[in-house]
Amino acid sequence: MDEGNETDVTYFILVGLSEYPRAQVIFFCLLLISYFIILLGNSLILFLIHYDSRLHTPMYFFLSNLSFLDMCYTSSSVPQMLINCLVKIPSISLGQCLAQMCAGLYFGVVECLLLAVMAYDRCIAIGDPLRYSIRMSPQLCVKLAVVSWVAAFLLTVVPTLTMPLEFCGHHMINHFSCEFLAILKRACNDLKFYEWLTMATSCLTLLAPFAFILASYGRILGAVLKMHSAEGRKKAFSTCSSHITVVVMFYGTAISVYMIPQDKTNQDQDKLISLLYGILPSMLNPLIYSLRNKDVKMALRKLMGEEKMSPK
Repeated sequence: MDEGNETDVTYFILVGLSEYPRAQVIFFCLLLISYFIILLGNSLILFLIHYDSRLHTPMYFFLSNLSFLDMCYTSSSVPQMLINCLVKIPSISLGQCLAQMCAGLYFGVVECLLLAVMAYDRCIAIGDPLRYSIRMSPQLCVKLAVVSWVAAFLLTVVPTLTMPLEFCGHHMINHFSCEFLAILKRACNDLKFYEWLTMATSCLTLLAPFAFILASYGRILGAVLKMHSAEGRKKAFSTCSSHITVVVMFYGTAISVYMIPQDKTNQDQDKLISLLYGILPSMLNPLIYSLRNKDVKMALRKLMGEEKMSPK
């Protein structure tokens, strides 16, 4: 972004809950606990996948990407939120704010694409199990992961860096972090074209992957219903339930933030929804995938030395 365009405003004050001191103390405690759970849970998932050879499959390769992503995603904003809860004036420099905004957009879009890739993986695993290892080869898995990370960069960071933002007027941002839409509202130049571009990008990165996931699960449902074994149907539903839970939770909050017009008279509600979109899925992903996943629980028991040798 051109330095010449950064007029008047050199820092922002993130309002957050600074107007409610008692609520801010509770918020700090909840946020700290959530961040601890995110780091601990996702680190454990990453370690278990690396530690147990039984988890060296496409499904867990993509899950390891998701766990790493969730730690990066939350670390781009949560530490700053925690610091802001402890200071009287929760300020952030313009450069830090723009970097945080780009990081949040980037990691959010990577998650959208990764969840779509994971749906494709489950579709192949259940719809064509005999050729699963051939169709989802290690080379293809790596390519899909790389495409997700690179495509997200091209769709978010590159357009954002070319956006001619000019800031003037007051420094207040009614948000917990430098969220993209909140920053866009503070720009004092005409950004109509970029607002339309943002909407188009949101359709491409939110609605398109979500539609692909729904189509994938439609095919999965059809394949499951054709199974003659009740045990096979149960296993298939169990395998997919974790992923669909994460999808509903993540896309539900993300679409409500970026695709549904925000109520200007209820900005506090909007920023709380944005917070849920950024924190809740990252915190619950490890719990969902570990508590509902037999393979991960077996790997954890093996790690703790409690796995019992049992017949097939």
